[in-house]
Amino acid sequence: MESKIKDLRQQIFKFKNNNDFNKSDFFVSQSNFFAYNLLNSWPKWEKKFINVFGEKKSGKSHLTNIFLEDKGGIKILCKNLDLHFLDNLKNYENIVLEDFEPNCDEKLVYSLLDLVEKNNKYLILTSSKAVNTMNFNLNDLKSRLKNCLVAEMTNPDDDLVYALLIKNLSDNQLVLDNKIINFIIQRIPRSYGKISDFICTIDEISLKKKKPINLKIIKELLRT
Repeated sequence: MESKIKDLRQQIFKFKNNNDFNKSDFFVSQSNFFAYNLLNSWPKWEKKFINVFGEKKSGKSHLTNIFLEDKGGIKILCKNLDLHFLDNLKNYENIVLEDFEPNCDEKLVYSLLDLVEKNNKYLILTSSKAVNTMNFNLNDLKSRLKNCLVAEMTNPDDDLVYALLIKNLSDNQLVLDNKIINFIIQRIPRSYGKISDFICTIDEISLKKKKPINLKIIKELLRT
């Protein structure tokens, strides 16, 4: 059975990602409550620099998109940060620097932090790890980021796992019995990436086999 599932994974076309960031689709739980409330408390922040960090697919982009839609601002991937972007920030109060990693251009990042501070702007950095634990060659950058206010998107709790399953199953027009869903919740790893991959595989198998997913298939998937 396990080999058949792996064969199906290889045969089916690449799963399409749903990149819609609707506010109504963001489920608030204990896993993201602090980050969600912190961004909603703008502009009453203790500091100008906020770092929202967590595992890939934990909802960082979703959360910052909701923030920008409500409060206004601009977003850029850290790898795309350049002087041209810095020169055009005068019209934006809120800036989101996404996918921040230690290998980003440290001088450009420092210039951005300096610009934010001097011009009374607000900056949200998203990253996989807390920026105040990262190592940098530029001491001034390290010093600035040590004082950054951090908010972690922690591993999903049962409520969030349930919401992620229901939402993604619905998006892909898949229906599972409640007993199967509860079975999955009790056994699936508490990892956003693992949950996403699991749902992708269910969708792939459903499309290929053209029949409902049963408990036997679910058990095999959870063992792989």
